[in-house]
Amino acid sequence: MKVQFIKIDNNRISQRIDNFLCNYFKKIPKSTIYRIIRKGEVRVNKKRIKPKYKLQINDLIRIPPIRSEKQNSKFTISNLNEIKKLKSHLLLEDDHIMVLNKPSGTAVHGGSGLSFGIIESLRALYLNLSFLELVHRIDRDTSGILLIAKKRSALRSLQEQFRQKTVKKFYSALMMGKWDTNCKIVNAPLLKNKGNGVVHVDIQGKPSKTHFKIIEQFSKATLIQATPITGRTHQIRVHSQYVGHPIAFDSKYGSLSFNSYINTIGLDRLFLHASRILFIHPKTKQWLEINAPMEDKLKIVLRNLRKLDQNSRISILDRV
Repeated sequence: MKVQFIKIDNNRISQRIDNFLCNYFKKIPKSTIYRIIRKGEVRVNKKRIKPKYKLQINDLIRIPPIRSEKQNSKFTISNLNEIKKLKSHLLLEDDHIMVLNKPSGTAVHGGSGLSFGIIESLRALYLNLSFLELVHRIDRDTSGILLIAKKRSALRSLQEQFRQKTVKKFYSALMMGKWDTNCKIVNAPLLKNKGNGVVHVDIQGKPSKTHFKIIEQFSKATLIQATPITGRTHQIRVHSQYVGHPIAFDSKYGSLSFNSYINTIGLDRLFLHASRILFIHPKTKQWLEINAPMEDKLKIVLRNLRKLDQNSRISILDRV
């Protein structure tokens, strides 16, 4: 690898040099990044800088040779074919943002044994874009709306909206049993186990709040609209489990018997789907509402539940 020179445009201004390099060299340990800055091997406008230096428009960064895998070196032909299919999942794209209907089973980023995720895939697909970042995250097994920023200004705007809780996210989830109509809000602190990543309700945890609304009631399950007010890891899944209605086919927080039952009628994935989002567009400053349709597999499960309930009612009438 040769010495690189990078000129800073509007998408990179105000970012710290250490954060910029960590994002640019995702496979390089942070200790290496800080070492080359400390030794003066990284220069900005021919001058030594400190890690906290904030980039300015037209700054010229000199980056020394660093042994690194190319960003897309782990993409095989089959992977690239799968990546190309992501375009069919785009709900909206303009010069500032993308809105993707993420498939279930696909991680939003590489790591934990995965060589690539949604963001790495999109970067491989859009090689012409100098900036592409996740605005937020959703679980690997959760499907639905995912926001991606194409400009740093868009990323800052959208993340500030998330911090201010002005973004409204709505999820569709199939829960075990008949949901209590009086249970509309679950307000329970959540604590994440640092060892295994499992989340549970704990008084020492972070404040967490979720609104729940019944959409459709079945004999053995309930279709719910869940609206997280806070954004904790696995929040909807754990709050649902906490009140005795775990989400269908949840391998971590679910019910084995319910998962087995729901599998017999066609479900083989977590029934949690980010179905709707409202936010202010970072450029136009107009409110946007985006809806993401469920995949056919989830629709079929709901149809099967309706058929089972209908057949059950007919059977009861026959016995009268």
